[in-house]
Amino acid sequence: MDTAQKSKHLCLGEGGEELATDYLRDKGYIILENNWRVQHKELDIIAVDGNELVAVEVKTRTEPILDNPIMSINRKKQRNLISAAHAYVRIKQISLDVRFDVIWIRMDISGRASIEHIKDAFIPTL
Repeated sequence: MDTAQKSKHLCLGEGGEELATDYLRDKGYIILENNWRVQHKELDIIAVDGNELVAVEVKTRTEPILDNPIMSINRKKQRNLISAAHAYVRIKQISLDVRFDVIWIRMDISGRASIEHIKDAFIPTL
């Protein structure tokens, strides 16, 4: 991936994360953090939904979509998300149950977005 492609990819990802944050706020979630990092791991969005802490992975793709972004959250990525969420809970001393969601954003060629929110996208096992 050349520099221009990386820049476009980063802008797309950041835009998708902003859309996802706004979407969650509109649904009544309390946003605690965006792009929270620990070591080399990152949680895109950390929010509270009722009595659950929600770690949200955001996947943004432009049409035509050649892959399924949900499939890109393989076991290694899941372990990293789980590890980062455990660190967040420990560091912030939070006593809520943790849920892992995925928000998949599809951008069409005119820039319109469709959002799919998958709650409990995977079971947290290390």
